Amino acid sequence: MGMKVGRPLSEQLRRAIEASPMSRYQLAKETGVSQSVLSLFCNKKRGLSLRAIDALAAALGLELKPRKWKES
Repeated sequence: MGMKVGRPLSEQLRRAIEASPMSRYQLAKETGVSQSVLSLFCNKKRGLSLRAIDALAAALGLELKPRKWKES
């Protein structure tokens, strides 16, 4: 009854930040998450608070959706 797990949410958020047309400076200004925190997160040196995740997701137009589960 194993569950197949995709890419971690943190990695998806890092990729969205990197792919965004917004600079880290712009993201920092729009979200209130400092450039240094964004840099540390993108370099896998620290995590983010839920507030920061919410703000970044909103700025990047992301939303969390459940996967469709397969019955075993």
